[in-house]
Amino acid sequence: MDQRDCIKFANDNPVCYLATAEGDQPRVRALGFWFADETGFYFQTGSIKDMYRQIKINPKTEVCFCRYENEIGTMLRIAGKAEFVDDKALKERILKERPFLKEFGLTSDSPGLIIFRIPHGEAHFWSMETNLKPKEIIIF
Repeated sequence: MDQRDCIKFANDNPVCYLATAEGDQPRVRALGFWFADETGFYFQTGSIKDMYRQIKINPKTEVCFCRYENEIGTMLRIAGKAEFVDDKALKERILKERPFLKEFGLTSDSPGLIIFRIPHGEAHFWSMETNLKPKEIIIF
């Protein structure tokens, strides 16, 4: 397994669970993942969200992607430091791919439209078959 496997799995299973911290309290929420490529795993949020504030204070995060098969399935966990991306072309792309954001009055110039990515970190896959084996860490 390598970074390409992680990218494909994340893109094929876009509902994920992203964890942040607020002080010493972990926070996790389900998200509709945007996309992954060789430059990182990309997400979108709003500046009014707690998640945005939490990542600004502590950019360390972990994300879990799941593909359910029968009762369990396979999970991909990635951990790294999030970084904010202020790129007008990416903002225009997300507005095209997620037109519902325009209903909130967001434009590519809106400071409230936040894009962040995890460009580097560690990942590993989990399944019941690998449950008792040592983790095979993938550095990306």
